[in-house]
This record gives sequence, C-alpha cells and structure tokens, in this order.
Amino acid sequence: MASNKPAPEAPSPFTADGLGGPERTWEEWNPTAESIRPVRGKHRVAKQRGLARSSTVLGVGVIAAVGAGGMATAQSKPPVSISLPDSIADNLPDAKSLPGVGSLMSDEAEAAPVTAAPLTTAGITTAEADQGTTDAGEALRARILQQAEQQQASADAEAKAAEEKAAAEQAAADAKKQQDEAEAAVKAKIAAEKKAAEEAAAKKAEEERLAKLRASYTLPVSSYTLTSTYGQSGAMWSSGQHTGLDFAGAAGSPLKAVHSGTITAAGWSGSYGYRTVLQLEDGTEIWYAHQSSIDVSVGQQVSTGETIGRMGATGNVTGVHLHLEVRTAGGSAMDPTAWLNSKGLPV
Repeated sequence: MASNKPAPEAPSPFTADGLGGPERTWEEWNPTAESIRPVRGKHRVAKQRGLARSSTVLGVGVIAAVGAGGMATAQSKPPVSISLPDSIADNLPDAKSLPGVGSLMSDEAEAAPVTAAPLTTAGITTAEADQGTTDAGEALRARILQQAEQQQASADAEAKAAEEKAAAEQAAADAKKQQDEAEAAVKAKIAAEKKAAEEAAAKKAEEERLAKLRASYTLPVSSYTLTSTYGQSGAMWSSGQHTGLDFAGAAGSPLKAVHSGTITAAGWSGSYGYRTVLQLEDGTEIWYAHQSSIDVSVGQQVSTGETIGRMGATGNVTGVHLHLEVRTAGGSAMDPTAWLNSKGLPV
C-alpha cells in the first residue's frame, strides 16, 4: 500500500534523529494528482510490511477458524491491540484535524459502539444474505442439514414409491387371481348346468322311449307273484340253474304276447310242458312254458297283448305258474327281468 508524498513546504514535526523538535504549525494539504503518486521509499516499505504481516495474520486466522469448526467471525476473535512508542504517539496529530478525515468523524461516531462484524462472508449466498444470515459457518451447517433433509426426503419418497408399486402389483395379482377364480367358478357352474341339462334331456328322452315301448310292449300276465328268478341254483332244474323267470298266478289266467311277432313253436316240450315260442322282429324269442292250454298255432302273427295261451302246471313243476324265458336269435338265454326293464316294463 503506497503512501502519499508530504505536502510541499510543510515543516516536519520530527528532527533528523527522530526524537522530535520544537513544535511546528501544520498547513492545509490539498492532494493533487502529482502529490498522490506512489513513492518508493522507506515509509512505503515499512507500511507494506506492516500490511503484509496483518494480511498474513488475517489469512492464518481464517484458515484456523475454518479448520476448527466452520467459518469464523470477528465475534469469536479477540481484538488485536497495536502500540506505538510514546515519543511517536505523543507527536501524532489529532485525527479530526487531518484534512479530509475530520469531516468524516463526529462525536456520535466516536460514541457509537463498535459492533462485531463477520470475519468473512465467503460461502453466504445472496438469498441467505437477504434473509439476514451473516455467519458463514451457520449458513454452511444449515445448507448441509437442508441437503441431508432433502436426501432423506428423496430416500423416503423412493421407498414410499417402491412400497406403493409393490402394493399395486400385489393388488393387481390379487385382482387377477380373484378374476380367474370367478371365471373358473362361472365355467364350472356353466358346465354343471350343461351336464344337468344334458342328463335331464337324456332322462326325458329315455322316458319318452320307454313310454313308446310300453305302448308296444306288455307284461305276459296281469296279476302275478315272482317265485323264482333267473340264474337261481337248485336241484329241480336239470342244468342246476334256473334259466327263466317264474310268475305264479291262478290257473287258467290268460298269457299275453309281450310284443308283436310270429309263433314259431306251439305244443308239448318235455319238462317245459305245453310251450309256445314267440319270435319278435329282431329275432329275440319269448318262451311260455307249463301252460294249461295253447290258443295259437305255428306261423300265426300276433300283436302286443294278444292272448296266446293259459297259465297251468304242465311239465316239471311244483305249482301253477308261467315259466318265461328270453333268448337271443342264436338261442342263448338272458335275464328276463333285465330285458323287460329295458322295454319299460318293471317287474
């Protein structure tokens, strides 16, 4: 920092040896461009050294304050005292008498308290300064806390978003599962209803078929009691098993043609006694045995329900009854009960 050249013709208050001399008067100094040019010399160097030392102290103070815990302010640093030799201090002029300086000072200014100012405002943003923030360390701390809060809020938001996404996916999966179950239930219900409808239709069709059969088929007797069934074992039968179905009833009761057909045999047949054979259109043969009399002849065409003979006890018998046999076109015996049931004729 350069010093200004002394005003011309102003007597110096100091002697050559620096010990002071007789008091001299001061004249007003009006600085000019010529008078304020930098001067190289002893006074400038001394002041530069003093300023350099002050700058060094200031820099070291700032670095130490930052390293210790943040940006330091003048409030945390004690004032530095500066002392001068008495011989110099006693001869310094009053600051108010200096040209251009005294007008800047007043009693109010001297009486005003010296307020602590921040050592530096480095790191304080304009927005923070507008809000009245003067402590750079506090500003830095506030920004760090704000950043941490923002990061935490961001992490919380991400976690919440992940939870909401997982919940949405789970809800979608549950909804799809429920939809699939509902669709499966509907399909099962439809299938069950279809099956029930098919079964009902089949049952109805069977009933209609049996009704038609009943119209064209009939039982061989009107009043009876079953005494022996097909396949029953016993010594009274030459084969060891009963080959027909026995209807016990009153002697002379009419025996009816179970269906329309042709008489292929009518007469005595050994252990069967008087027997009549009725052959149906499909080749099935119906045997009527143990008759007391025969009312038809071979080759005769008969209709359903027409009388072909009378119940009796001829042949190998123990009482009055009709021995009814049902045989295939090839001559094999079958269960008369099952055959009659298939024609809609329960027994």
